[in-house]
Amino acid sequence: MSAGEQIQLSQALAQAWQQGLRLAAADWLDAVPDADCAYAIQQSVAQTLGWLQPGRPQFWKSGGASRQVALTHAVLAPAGVRIGPANFSDLRLQQAGIEAEIALRLGREVTPELAAHLSLADASDFIDGMAVSVELVASRWREAGEAPALLRQADFLSHGALALGECLPYQARDWSQQACELRVNDGSALHCVGGHSLGDPAWGLLAWFKHACRHGQSLPAGSVVTTGAWLSQAGLQPGDRATVGFAGLGSVSVQL
Repeated sequence: MSAGEQIQLSQALAQAWQQGLRLAAADWLDAVPDADCAYAIQQSVAQTLGWLQPGRPQFWKSGGASRQVALTHAVLAPAGVRIGPANFSDLRLQQAGIEAEIALRLGREVTPELAAHLSLADASDFIDGMAVSVELVASRWREAGEAPALLRQADFLSHGALALGECLPYQARDWSQQACELRVNDGSALHCVGGHSLGDPAWGLLAWFKHACRHGQSLPAGSVVTTGAWLSQAGLQPGDRATVGFAGLGSVSVQL
């Protein structure tokens, strides 16, 4: 991908976010050759749209299918992060889906120097809060989840919006025994016990720290990362409502 093509795609995605547009993946099939390029496009769009103001807490998503694969990360649009119960009817979310997640909050700043030298075990010491969260997934690609993976990665891993529940003091838990429930409208609830792909929402913190600080910037205290789906449901429509609950940690409701 040439520098000019990267700029063009960054501009197109920024416009899509601002105006609720959808792009044809077929027009950009060769535009994102690798993950580094996808992250560069993310960075450019986020800077254009003002999502990375120095010193201001940031919002991120981070996760992966297992501990054996490279985790992926994306900064989130601050305007789409709301405290539950949250109404997102003003957003133009395309082919929305919902994911039940746990979000973690930084209690102190992470500098690039710290990120480079922390151990995996030390990373959770920087977390002071956790909350039930609901991520609404959506896409700026017409093909949505059928778009190539690198295009979806460039588009912030198909993020749409995020609702956060009450922030509780962070503490280690036996996440393998954690019960979770997801209900859309008056349909049957989905249930699981355990089932987080990494076994522990905090397992990916160090990878997130290193990614967010990779260009020499710090992660401000108060920044929040949501850490991957426990349960999910696709095909939500405008007007739908959904509730996510984690036993002992609370619940969050959203309205599309």
